[in-house]
Amino acid sequence: MHLIDGKAVSAQIKLEIAEEVGRIREAGGKIPHLAAVLVGHDGGSETYVASKVRTCEEVGFKSSLIRYEEDVTEEELLACVERLNGDPDVDGFIVQLPLPAHISEQKIIEAIDYRKDVDGFHPVNAGRMSIGLPCFISATPAGILELLKRYEIETKGKHCVVLGRSNIVGKPMAMLMMQKAYPGDCTVTVCHSRSENLKEMCLRADIIIVALGAPEFLKADMVKEGVIVIDVGTTRMPSSVTKSGFKLVGDVKFDEVSPKCSYITPVPGGVGPMTIVSLMKNTLLAGKKAIYT
Repeated sequence: MHLIDGKAVSAQIKLEIAEEVGRIREAGGKIPHLAAVLVGHDGGSETYVASKVRTCEEVGFKSSLIRYEEDVTEEELLACVERLNGDPDVDGFIVQLPLPAHISEQKIIEAIDYRKDVDGFHPVNAGRMSIGLPCFISATPAGILELLKRYEIETKGKHCVVLGRSNIVGKPMAMLMMQKAYPGDCTVTVCHSRSENLKEMCLRADIIIVALGAPEFLKADMVKEGVIVIDVGTTRMPSSVTKSGFKLVGDVKFDEVSPKCSYITPVPGGVGPMTIVSLMKNTLLAGKKAIYT
């Protein structure tokens, strides 16, 4: 069993980005600028955005954080998006999800200029990705592709089962794994909460990507020997052995499943660190106008 170390890979990619930013600075070019919009005080969102700002500093990007309280109106948020769309100094920006119930997330996503949509959620980027055109790929699927690539994991002709059909992970992951590319060229099955014979489908899989948000859902009796397992899940569970009183748990029952795997990502330290570094890669592309002029 090989552990896929997302922490080590993300550290390497950060160094690569920082070196490129250094070259841009030496040449007198524009330093990439990422802006983040945070609404309310959700604990997970606060942690995630703080990590993004910190990573921007590490790689040498300029970053801005725009904060609103929970009661911000949809109109105010749309006006903020419009300002960021029109700001020539901002290369890319994200509106951190989830948003309060009175705000339409889809309306906000569609209002973002797709050329600055470094989260890769805009329908233009989602559509371009689905037909294999250059675009901003959403950060978690992009991070998973990078892990497969850096560990030189063979994907061609393999049967890949994706557990989950979210717009952010499941659907784009399935699209990417079936494309004529590496990583890709898989036969892909997408399973979800309405799928029947789910265990049987998992048992036939060479690669399983689990993005359900269901703690320890994938058990040992659902996987075959030599399977590759990518665990996207992160759920905070009460714990009596940690100082914080919580521990992060993935969608895979790790202790049970890992002995059967050829490769597996841990939680934490697997896919998580890759998500933020993929956002940085998208911001670098946006700053260089490498995808959209």
